[in-house]
Amino acid sequence: MSDLIRVVDLEVFALVGVPDAERRTKQRLLVSLEISVDTFAHAAKTDNVAWTINYADAVEHVKEVVERRPRKLLETLAEEIAFDLLKTFPIKKITLEIKKFVLPGTHYVSVRIERGNGSS
Repeated sequence: MSDLIRVVDLEVFALVGVPDAERRTKQRLLVSLEISVDTFAHAAKTDNVAWTINYADAVEHVKEVVERRPRKLLETLAEEIAFDLLKTFPIKKITLEIKKFVLPGTHYVSVRIERGNGSS
């Protein structure tokens, strides 16, 4: 059993894309997270954020990773975000999706990964 924190469609801007021209200007991305933890029971009982994942802090970590450097692949960015969050917070499992708005004729393209227990 686990409990879940969801952050849906966090707007970030990143230098990402395979063609060099695509990495010259920051692009709008939407990042969604599903963060699984063992339980909210102690946090709920004590009403203390120290016993759960502070989602505001997690969002700041996502923004910091996005800003670190340009990348060619969304897959690379997704792995780096997941790795950072797993090493920083007591997360059981994370599911992460990044949406990009670059392909004509589509609403968006996205990558989605699931990581946990130190896996990469």
